Amino acid sequence: MKTHVPPSLSSPGTPQSVPLRALRSLRDRLLLQEDLNFLLTNRVPRIALTRFMGWFSQIRSPALAALSIRIWRLFTDLDLSEAKPRRYASLHECFTRELVEGARPVDAREDVLTSPSDGIVGACGPVVDGQLFQAKGFPYRIEELFGPSQDTSAFRNGSFVTLRLTSAMYHRFHAPADATLQHVTYLSGDTWNVNPIALKRVERLFCRNERAVLNLRLARGGHPLALVPVAAILVASLRLHALDVLLHLRWRGPNEIPANVPVTKGEELGWFQHGSTIIVFAPPGFALCEGIEAGARVRMGQALMTMP
Repeated sequence: MKTHVPPSLSSPGTPQSVPLRALRSLRDRLLLQEDLNFLLTNRVPRIALTRFMGWFSQIRSPALAALSIRIWRLFTDLDLSEAKPRRYASLHECFTRELVEGARPVDAREDVLTSPSDGIVGACGPVVDGQLFQAKGFPYRIEELFGPSQDTSAFRNGSFVTLRLTSAMYHRFHAPADATLQHVTYLSGDTWNVNPIALKRVERLFCRNERAVLNLRLARGGHPLALVPVAAILVASLRLHALDVLLHLRWRGPNEIPANVPVTKGEELGWFQHGSTIIVFAPPGFALCEGIEAGARVRMGQALMTMP
């Protein structure tokens, strides 16, 4: 005799239950209400909530972690099938999970920069005389993003790609090519949401939020390259392996951190504590690869730009 399993108790690997589909449909309808979305994710005590999430996610309780992940799955398309660990002692361990070997093949061509992370491509294209866009009609200047201590002339008329990581994505980021990490600038700031709704409403949002500027020198051709991880609400902590330090809101910026660390293509550089945005900057002569356009989904290791 076959045992009937009620739809509401179906496992994560089975087709979505009716209640789960209904909840996600409600979620999608709410997300379409821009005013409500902006209110719920921005007109709140952003920094306090971010610090609370940092504390809560570190609580070591497998039962609490499992419950939190089940609730998380109601509101996101969280897929843990590629994750190396199968059980988590804390929510933090799930946020910063590693993937099984081979889950993210890296394009090995020497003249290709690969995506440092999974993400959804936002604004991308040329940096025109030091100006670029976070969203249509919302320009900002590279000098303001990098901070007053940085020389941005190498990227003034180069190219950029904005990669937005959703909360359910793989949150670690990697070297786009063989290079040397030469310097890190950490700038403390706010924690505005970085979703498309907020980007259309808050001018120069990336220049307001907490962020770091990673300056690299490519092994091929000696070209400069910059990665700018930008924090967001609930996501104001950044771990960099090369520095062996956790950058977070209690640091006051700008902090200048010299480095001289060689990295290989695809090597893990660090992780976000939750998910956010990475902006990739390349000098003139680099070109976006086919398919890299606003709205495209990319994976770490996928071809992002071609070198001169």
